[in-house]
Amino acid sequence: MLSLESLIKFGHYHYGENKVQEAEEKWSEKLKTEPNLKIHMVGKLQSNKARKAVKIFDFIHSLDNHKLADICKKSENDLNRKISYFIQVNIGNEIQKSGVQSKDVKSFLKYCKDEIKLNIIGLMVLPPNDDNTEKHFRNVSQLNYELGLNDLSMGMSSDYKIAIKYKSTFLRIGSAILGPRLKK
Repeated sequence: MLSLESLIKFGHYHYGENKVQEAEEKWSEKLKTEPNLKIHMVGKLQSNKARKAVKIFDFIHSLDNHKLADICKKSENDLNRKISYFIQVNIGNEIQKSGVQSKDVKSFLKYCKDEIKLNIIGLMVLPPNDDNTEKHFRNVSQLNYELGLNDLSMGMSSDYKIAIKYKSTFLRIGSAILGPRLKK
């Protein structure tokens, strides 16, 4: 397994984290001295951790409600920091998953971009595990295009080739590079 230091030296600069507290532990000031390093929050972000997230991360891929958007904006102002966001879309309308319903994405995007001035760069999706991944990626890619957004966060180690086909610009392929996640 490769170490973070060796990957950074090799020129890999974008890293995703699922949890704020793990990012705090892992990304010491020593590791963050590389100017091109970008840390991405790819997991569910709870509103009580949003301020820390804005401080640590350069990208948040899981913006999914007004309260969280408001806290992130206030945190940006308080910390004098501007980061980039993806709106998480619940493409399968799954009750166990976070995300904005497809029908509500346009109004949520308008609120985030126009009213509170967050830097929304694209949509993010975790498709249902229903053998329709390609259909879900196609639908989110089309929605992203219709909204005039440039970036798209979708695809993991198991489906990244399909995600690339539908114009994903950010992939989550950690386990293919770093191996399976260790259980604590």
